[in-house]
Amino acid sequence: AVVSTQSTGTSMHQPDGSFTMHQDGELDVRGAYCAAVVSTLTGVRTEEMFENTARWVARCQTFEGGFGSRPGTEAHGGYTFCALATLILLDRTDLVDRDRLLDWAVHRQMAFEGGFQGRTNKLVDGCYSFWQGGLFPLLHHILGGESPGWLFSQASLQDYILFCCQYPSGGLVDKPGKSRDYYHTCYCLSGMSVAQHSFSEHMVRGDPNNLIEPTHPVFNIVLSKANRMAQYFATGKVGPEIVETGKE
Repeated sequence: AVVSTQSTGTSMHQPDGSFTMHQDGELDVRGAYCAAVVSTLTGVRTEEMFENTARWVARCQTFEGGFGSRPGTEAHGGYTFCALATLILLDRTDLVDRDRLLDWAVHRQMAFEGGFQGRTNKLVDGCYSFWQGGLFPLLHHILGGESPGWLFSQASLQDYILFCCQYPSGGLVDKPGKSRDYYHTCYCLSGMSVAQHSFSEHMVRGDPNNLIEPTHPVFNIVLSKANRMAQYFATGKVGPEIVETGKE
């Protein structure tokens, strides 16, 4: 299975460093992120597999500061997360215009709603609770931040999710009036986790039972599961599960 994962990743890699999403599929920064995550967690990543990739991803950064799906496209929250996480995994954040990225990111949280928009001049959407909110732990890492919390209003984001994104009979939504689905349920909860956990104490709005487990800032997997996965592919076996409670 590991050999198959490596060969699949290599076959998706293009000469300019980009990745297609599948054989003969569309080409955008999500492909590079998926390849970097899977190859890292399974321990099969090689320099050859990601030749020219970091520079291709860096070319996706726009004049606004965020990243588009490919060079020359509009900055977008989901693609920006994928791009920055990829460059962190490849240890090439030196290619990022950090000041411009930070400026773009902090202006995506809406002052009235408390949630995030995905692009400039767009409406708030619950899924960007993670795609935009999840940028801030990554930014904290590459900027060497010393603040105890993230550089957005964590309380306001939690309030938006709790008051505007919960469907009456279960699940979470984009915004009030929209239908529930698994996608928005996943990323609203993921964004809630980001908003609740930082280097300070847990910040939980409402009932203490609202607390969600922390997730890995790059993989968006519960920390204990990400650690067990890495352990398995490194040793071929998994020991007793350890619940992570500390800092990075």
